[in-house]
Amino acid sequence: MTMAHRFEVVLLLIFASVVLTLVARRLRLPTSGALIFGGIGLALVPGMPSIELDPDFVLVLFLPPLLLLSAYLTDWRAFRADLRIILQLAVGAVLFTTLAVGWVTHWLLPELPWAACFALGAIVSPPDAVAAKAVLKGMPLPARTVTLLEGESLLNDATGLVLYRFAVVAALTGTFSGSGAAGSFLLLVAGGLAVGVACGFLASVATGFVVSGELGVTTSFLAAWGSYILGDGLGVSGVLATVACGIIMGWRQHELLDAEQRFQSQAVWRVIGFILESLIFILIGLSLRSVLDRMSDGAIESEQIFVQLGVIVATVVIARFLWIVSLTYGVRAIFPRLRQRDPYPPFRIPLVMSWAGMRGVVSLAAALALPEGFPGRDFILLATFAVILV
Repeated sequence: MTMAHRFEVVLLLIFASVVLTLVARRLRLPTSGALIFGGIGLALVPGMPSIELDPDFVLVLFLPPLLLLSAYLTDWRAFRADLRIILQLAVGAVLFTTLAVGWVTHWLLPELPWAACFALGAIVSPPDAVAAKAVLKGMPLPARTVTLLEGESLLNDATGLVLYRFAVVAALTGTFSGSGAAGSFLLLVAGGLAVGVACGFLASVATGFVVSGELGVTTSFLAAWGSYILGDGLGVSGVLATVACGIIMGWRQHELLDAEQRFQSQAVWRVIGFILESLIFILIGLSLRSVLDRMSDGAIESEQIFVQLGVIVATVVIARFLWIVSLTYGVRAIFPRLRQRDPYPPFRIPLVMSWAGMRGVVSLAAALALPEGFPGRDFILLATFAVILV
């Protein structure tokens, strides 16, 4: 496929995204779901080229600007006030889901190494920031619920990707060190936050005083990619670096930018964010073609494959439900002072939060990044796509 033909395909996808978004709004359907199913429809069209996504390219192109946009618009005071609950979701729920999915996968496929099973758990455990932002947009939910879900989605990718890295290394080498993993996790988190805070202050100064107008907007985009690439290059969490950078820039925007500059910056960011969000969801749908090709080639031949996938998807959903409901009511039952300060919420709140664990680009990219020959790679790819789709 020539570069010109690839550009034509991109234009076709953007056009399809606009049409699908209009249809979704007219029918009052979730835009992200319409885009995924639209991508699946395009993937099944005869003659449509098979889309093979480069996982590293997908993460670098799509994730940093969308993470920074979400972090930039985050209400820092509300985020800080509920940081305890956000961390319970972003760290605790991801770890619990990883363990649950890993155990169930090994029960379904005993021949699959434990490390490979936990790799699948780490891939599908973190809800996606892009998906959460796209689905929650415009929904009549309490402000605190939206803050918790968006805050969780900003931080949990780092937890999932760290667990994923350890599981892949253990599966390939056959060795694992718990103390070493804990130390590496703390280093990745602390280093990512430090890089992000430094980048955020530098970008704020550059945007507010050195440049203005369209140059300021351009600088903010460079801050998104720069903080991610710098963090990743230094061996720390690029996700947390970008999130911290975005929070600092959003926190300082009223000090350094006038109203016109803020309006111009947010207008450009929203347009670019719409294009990137639309493309990534429709590309997720298009990636079904490669999964179907694998099944038709006999790479996956188990007659019980759909039952196994159903069990894994159910595990992902139930694990999140159990964690959120037990933490919501269990912690308050144990600590009376916390219960007085933050009373029991109506059951509909944890119920909505439990179901709002949408998976997306990070899970897909992590699954695609598994090396060829990785134990159970084809099954992991199919299971990841099933979780994202459901």
